Amino acid sequence: MPDVDLFRLLAGLVLLLMSAHLLGRVFARFRQPPVIGEIVGGLLFGPSLFGLLAPHAQGWLFPRTGPAASGLALVYQLGTLLLMFLAGAQMRAVFSRRDGRTVGLVAVVGMVVPFAFGLGLAPFLDLRRVVGPAGDRAALTLVLACAVAITSIPVISRIMLDLGILGTDFARVVLSVAVLEDIALNVVISVALGMVNDGRHDSFGAAVLLGVGDGPAALAYHALAPLVLFALMAAVGVAVRRRTAAAGRRAGGVAVQLSAVLAASAGCLFAGITPMYGAFLVGLVAGWGGAVRGAGDAGEEPARAVHTFAANFFIPVYFAVVGLKLDLVHSFDPLLTVLFIAFACVVKAGSVYAGARWSGCPPVRSANLAVAMNARGGPGIVLATLAYDADIINATLFTTLVLTAVVTSLMAGGWLERAVSRGQLATDRPVAGEPVAVRAGAA
Repeated sequence: MPDVDLFRLLAGLVLLLMSAHLLGRVFARFRQPPVIGEIVGGLLFGPSLFGLLAPHAQGWLFPRTGPAASGLALVYQLGTLLLMFLAGAQMRAVFSRRDGRTVGLVAVVGMVVPFAFGLGLAPFLDLRRVVGPAGDRAALTLVLACAVAITSIPVISRIMLDLGILGTDFARVVLSVAVLEDIALNVVISVALGMVNDGRHDSFGAAVLLGVGDGPAALAYHALAPLVLFALMAAVGVAVRRRTAAAGRRAGGVAVQLSAVLAASAGCLFAGITPMYGAFLVGLVAGWGGAVRGAGDAGEEPARAVHTFAANFFIPVYFAVVGLKLDLVHSFDPLLTVLFIAFACVVKAGSVYAGARWSGCPPVRSANLAVAMNARGGPGIVLATLAYDADIINATLFTTLVLTAVVTSLMAGGWLERAVSRGQLATDRPVAGEPVAVRAGAA
């Protein structure tokens, strides 16, 4: 990498990191999710402010192409993977049997109903205003449906981590439902991308080796691949746990954990699955095997080292880059954004609430689940980015979808913070062996 590009990369990282931490602390002081402050920290250096005041300087410091842009993108991707890993590692008892009815009903009702409403939204929109250069309205309709139905694992897990409730039954239900939803919606997103695929996305990976083409074969492949990977990771985790237990030692040093995250993420890419899913599975398996404990456990130095470095560098930079990508000057339709956010919130939160009540949850817990599951965060932003890069949506809808993810995450953080302060989640049992008060902001 030339010196000038290395300088731009390092200078950009310093500015984003400092801004993310500073505004994260400001938001925390006002009892708001620090993660939103980190996004705003990146927003300040994007085209919405810095680019408006000094466009040439902003374009030079944060180029869209070239070595500096690739370096920043790598840090961004690593932040995503480490956040997913930490979220999975905290969920030592995910998919508990006692939560089966709640998880099942909330996942089905809270995903199918919003997805159906999202499909029904398309006829009422002027798709010519938001369709991308690909001109595929069917793919656009699927993206809209996913945007209404999707739930964020990275952001909601970070919010619950900041609030010290990631080790509770409530958090386990939220993330269990989110995992099931992401598996299903990953299939739909793959189908939407395949509709506008000209061969670039399928030129690498298991699908090519297996001769999977388009149509029903591709749909079946993308539906089964995440499930097969989940079963494979679980089997590997059980085998490793038995070997290490027989040897009287623990697996899970820093090098082992990070290598597993990178290997699983690479495997997901090869299989045509989002790499975030692989990182989350590694965390889940490590948690099941007892190899990873919360960062608050002083006895687990490797896990604490990974958590501390990720929470102070990679993860804040990840959320800052999200803000950096937003352009509220040239690609912002206020009316479209307000209407879409209102529609998506009512449909998603209402569906989750109905599913929770159907499963027997009391009204207060059902409302807390509804607002938490309404946060779209990282997956919502990833969906918007994938659709935008594939020319399914234009810049206006991209901005709307990203703002929907930010606003719904902010709503979830504020609501859950008040729920914690009122003791509404105090009756939730901590997951065995997990400290409840683990706060990312303190790491």
